[in-house]
Amino acid sequence: MSDRKTEIRTDGAPAPAWVFSQGVRKGPILQVSGQGPQDPVTGEYLHPGDVKAQTRRTLENVRAVLEAGGASVEDVVMFRVYLTERAHFAPMNEEYAAFIEEHVKDGVKPCRTTVFVELPNEAMLVEIDAQAVVG
Repeated sequence: MSDRKTEIRTDGAPAPAWVFSQGVRKGPILQVSGQGPQDPVTGEYLHPGDVKAQTRRTLENVRAVLEAGGASVEDVVMFRVYLTERAHFAPMNEEYAAFIEEHVKDGVKPCRTTVFVELPNEAMLVEIDAQAVVG
């Protein structure tokens, strides 16, 4: 891919709301916008009240954008996780760890930051974005 900035779009993740892209790639860098626990087809927020299940759905949405941009989870250098409640950290972390174990085979885990915030939709307990370096 060239050094030209390219919008990444996939039906495998929810359509971007408002005024942003699902992902943007410039050269080897791929940034995935924050994803939530939405069904990629209907846009419906899934798994109300279940942060563990919401984490898995959110990570699968991130993975879909990564793959549409020519990357994999193994190419991710940084995940940022946004949670609405501190009490949700342990179940989120458990599901995140399982996802990383499934998809990162080279043994080098991505960096991660976790912050506690209010999210744009009340149904969202978690939002996750990622930055990957491809190649």
